[in-house]
Amino acid sequence: MSVDHHHHGPKSLADKAYEYTGASAARCYQCGKCSAGCPLSGDMDYPPSLIMHMLQLGTPDMEDKVLRSYTIWLCLSCETCFTRCPMEIDIPKLMDYLRGEAIRQKKVNKKAKNIIAFHRSFLDSICYTGRLYEVGLIADYKARTFHLLQDVLLAPWMFLKGKLHLIPERIKNRSLMSRIFDRTLKKKEDAR
Repeated sequence: MSVDHHHHGPKSLADKAYEYTGASAARCYQCGKCSAGCPLSGDMDYPPSLIMHMLQLGTPDMEDKVLRSYTIWLCLSCETCFTRCPMEIDIPKLMDYLRGEAIRQKKVNKKAKNIIAFHRSFLDSICYTGRLYEVGLIADYKARTFHLLQDVLLAPWMFLKGKLHLIPERIKNRSLMSRIFDRTLKKKEDAR
């Protein structure tokens, strides 16, 4: 099924996302499998299928709501939605693009500030040490946000895992981590 992405006038957010990620919100026919499978859809302000629909509508008002949503920050990139999507839309890739866009347009959801601070600490910690020092991570997080450990435990995939000490299991695979960092750094280079 081919989708016509040619619009006249300014490009929609969905078009820009498609150009950047190759993931097409226009292909979504609202079957709802992404939302049904998402482990965090209950905490989202709009489930993933609704985000797809809002992107399809493409009005400035809808695009603004998407970028200001809490949903895009709660996405764990667990790829459950991608696996279940009959149209094979890479929703995690789209969410990643939308987060970047929200930061660029200064439309980051207020509730997401902690998540961003947490992710920064997490990535810095792996980047510098090649492994995660939990105590250092928490100290760094607290220093950055002046919040208690309670808040750290609210960081999305942490409460999904339930226990802080399970995280290092995720990063045993150093070559995978290096690939992710190379990709991220390359994106930053390209963006300059």
